[in-house]
Amino acid sequence: MWDKTVNKRELGNLGEEIACKYLMKNGYEIIARNVHYSRFCELDIIAKQKNTLVFVEVKTRKTDAFGLPLEAITKSKYENIKKGMFNYLLQYPNKCDYRIDVVGITLKPELKIEHLQGI
Repeated sequence: MWDKTVNKRELGNLGEEIACKYLMKNGYEIIARNVHYSRFCELDIIAKQKNTLVFVEVKTRKTDAFGLPLEAITKSKYENIKKGMFNYLLQYPNKCDYRIDVVGITLKPELKIEHLQGI
């Protein structure tokens, strides 16, 4: 699943794949991935859970030696996610509810997935 030669982008893609499988297993429908609105604004996963659009930020770490994945959600990162979410909602008007979730993935020593809903 993972080896030491994986670069940052590949690690992120791997984390998003794991997150998508986790979300689908838990009843989410994946609508889109990697939606860009600017250099600083990317929505990792857009999913639907029942009648709620869920904008999911995924943070992946090889290990927790330098901190947990969820600690990487800074105030500016959160603001960029919100901008992307509102851009998406303007582009695709929808009458359902919406929220922002974060999925943190740590690969070693064992796979760990943390999912925070409605941050």
